[in-house]
Order: sequence, then structure tokens, then C-alpha cells
Amino acid sequence: MSNFAKLSLGGILGLLLCTGLNAQQRWSLQQCVEYATKNSISIKQAQNQINTAALALKQNQANRLPQVNASVSGGIQFGRTIDPTTNSFNSQNITSNSLSLSGGIPVYSGGQIKNSITQSRIDMEAIRYDAATTANTLALNVAANYLNVLLAEEQLAIAKTQLDQSRLQLAQTEKLIEAGSRPRNERLDALSQVALNEQTVVDAENQVTLRYLALKQLMLLDPAQELLIERPEITIPANANPDAFVIEDIYNGALGTQPQILAGQKRRESALIGIDLAKAGMLPSLSLFGNLNSYASSRAYNYSFQSQRISQTAFFNGQPVSFEIESQIPVQLGKQAWTDQINQNFGQSIGMQLSIPIFNNNRNRINMERAKINVAGVDLNNEQAKQQLKTDIQTAIANARAARRSYIAAQAAEEASKLAFENAQQRFDIGAANQLDFNTARNNLSRAQMDLTRAKFQYIFNLKQVEFYQGRQITLN
Repeated sequence: MSNFAKLSLGGILGLLLCTGLNAQQRWSLQQCVEYATKNSISIKQAQNQINTAALALKQNQANRLPQVNASVSGGIQFGRTIDPTTNSFNSQNITSNSLSLSGGIPVYSGGQIKNSITQSRIDMEAIRYDAATTANTLALNVAANYLNVLLAEEQLAIAKTQLDQSRLQLAQTEKLIEAGSRPRNERLDALSQVALNEQTVVDAENQVTLRYLALKQLMLLDPAQELLIERPEITIPANANPDAFVIEDIYNGALGTQPQILAGQKRRESALIGIDLAKAGMLPSLSLFGNLNSYASSRAYNYSFQSQRISQTAFFNGQPVSFEIESQIPVQLGKQAWTDQINQNFGQSIGMQLSIPIFNNNRNRINMERAKINVAGVDLNNEQAKQQLKTDIQTAIANARAARRSYIAAQAAEEASKLAFENAQQRFDIGAANQLDFNTARNNLSRAQMDLTRAKFQYIFNLKQVEFYQGRQITLN
């Protein structure tokens, strides 16, 4: 089960919509997987991580755009303050407003914006692979439990068949006893066999119930809701030969399909870009900025100028000389309108800023070393993931080979048990064997049939694992 849960769904299941399903309709494997995927909390959490990564990418792309900010302020001055209109001291209360619009745009940042965008895009791809791994693990757990339900139902069918046969044998034994052909104590043996088969049926029914419950739990389906699954005809491929599997060939092919491996490759690309981002902190940066501003005050007035002649006296060669000059005298007319002040006090500025890092407490150098260590850590994680993948493939192949041998042995045991039962049946019919010998042979056949069924499903299960690593589509048909 644990190895099966590690598989990836890529190329395995074509998911189908399961809308409109009702309690009487049988669910296919694809429909069960789709339902589980739609309701899984882990899948929803993975989708949230993808959305968060998409927002990070969008933010880094937006960092190329200008920043524009506006501000509006208002206030009142008390006591002795400077009049903003005359720049002189005043003891009157003064109210004022100011407006400002500023903006800036980066010109060069050492490639930080470009690399941040690239890194965010790669990180999002890695998270998508992680989400695929989460979804695939869930889907394949559902598939494994689906197979367990099929196995439990098939073993229940075998148990019911054995119960029907034991009941018929009981009826036949009672007829022979009444006819005087068999001793009466054989009826007790037949009754014991019926009771034993009834217990086997109950146990098999309990297994079916438990297997269905496990499947519902994975699907997040209400346990009280009825669930019936389809029963496709499952056969072992005639050309199946686990001994012909080549580990290295399957492993090399799986490196290009497993999402956990692809996610690791993306994280290494992201870590390498992290080194470039750390280098950007050591490079100069250049930006442009601009500003628009204005202000208004309650002490602003409109003035007009009137001409006035003023007499003046000057001395020339010690003699006073009188003359007149014309001067413009301001006359206060009234407070100036707010809009007029904004227009008159409107100011603009534009500039460029160059920042050159010289020494920042070794922060940039430490960031560089940290980025290199991160690359080394990612490499170790990727190597560990590859080793785990190789181990899983080796285990899957070994399990398939062992399951094949077990299946062949179970076939031989079932055939031998069938011949022994036929012989016991013939001997019992002619009175050469008693009821106990006959029941023992039939029980051995029933056990062999169940063992063969279990070995068959286990063999199919292990073959599907290897087929997945080979990049082949896995179906139950």
C-alpha cells in the first residue's frame, strides 16, 4: 500500500466528471478519483499554494511599473508661527492645506526585477508539480482501495458459493441418512460445515463493509451514503514477465515523468537564480523620480497696487535738495481663493537617484553565501528523491517477481485442491469416505480458491506499479 501511494497519476487515469451520480448508480474508478480530488482538503491547500505563487509572480512583474502616490494634508497653527504666505512671524491662528503627487520608476537594479520574475515563474511550476504529487497520491490511494473492494467482493462470492454447496450437501446427506445409506452422525458433520461456511460469509461481508468504508473515507464521502462500484473484468496480461524488467531502463524513464523529480529540478533552477539575486545587492541601482506640489493658507490675500508720490530730501555738496519719487503701495483687497492659491503655488520637480553599495555590514556577501548553501541543499534533496525513486522501482520489480511466483504456486495449489475434492466427492458418493473427509477436502479447495484470488490481485497490483514507472497508462480493464 505504501509503495502504491507514492506513485504519480500522470498518464494513469483520465478523470471523468461525476455530476449526477446517485446512490443506485455504480461508480467507476475514474469517478471515485474525481470525487475525492474535488473534496480533498490537501488538494485545496495545494491549490491555495499555487494561487499564492501566482500572486508573487504578478507582484514581481508589477515591480517594473512606476510607483505613484498622492498626499493631502491640512492643519492649524496656534501662537507665534511663521505665516506661509509672507514668511514672517504671526501670532494669529493660521489654517493651511498642502497637496502632493510623487512618483518614481526603477531604471536599473542589477537585474533584480528580471531575476525575481524568472524565479517566481519557476517556483510556481515547482509548486504545480508538488500539487500534482499530492493529487496523484490521493488518487492512487483511492485506486488501491478500489482494488481492495473488488478483492473483498470476489472472496465474498466464493464464500457464498461454498455456503450454497454445503447446504446442498446437508440436504443430500439427510436424504441418504433417511435411506439408511449413511450413518446419522454424518448429519452433525454436515451441519458443522454449514455453520462454518456461514461464519466465513459473515467475515467476508464484514471485510467488504470495511473496505467500502476505507474507500469512502478517502473520498470524503458520507459513510451513511450507499456506494456501489463497477466490477470490471480483471485479467493478468498473457505477456506479463516481471523477470524481463530492467531496473536501469525503467529508472531512467521515470526520471522524466515523476512530478517529485521534476519539482526538484525546478527548485534547483530557482536556487541558481537566487545567487544572481544576491549578486544584485552588490551592484548599483538607478531610478527616476518626480514630484508635483502646492499649498494654500487662510492668511493669503489678494492685493492691488496704488501709485503714491513721496517727497525725499538729499544733500548735494552740503546743500539739501528736495525731490519726489513714485512708489507702488500694496492695498489688501480680500482673502485669496483656495483654487487661486493652488494654481499660484504649484511647483514641480524631477530628478535621478544613483545608489552605489559600498559597505552594508557584510549583508550582501552573507546573502551570497546563503544562496550557494541553498543550491547545495537543493542538490542533496534532489539526490535523495532520486535514490528513493530507484528504491521504489527496485521494490516494485521485486514485488512483481515475487507475486508472479506466488500466483503460479497458488494456481498449482488450487488445481491440486480441486482434484482432491473431486476425488473425495467420488469416494463419498460410493461410501468410501465419510463426511469429515469430504468437508476437509472442500474446505481445502475453498481456502485455495481464496488464496488464488488474493495472489491474483496482488500480482496485478504489483504489475500496475511497474507499468506506471514505465510510463504506460494503467487501467483495470
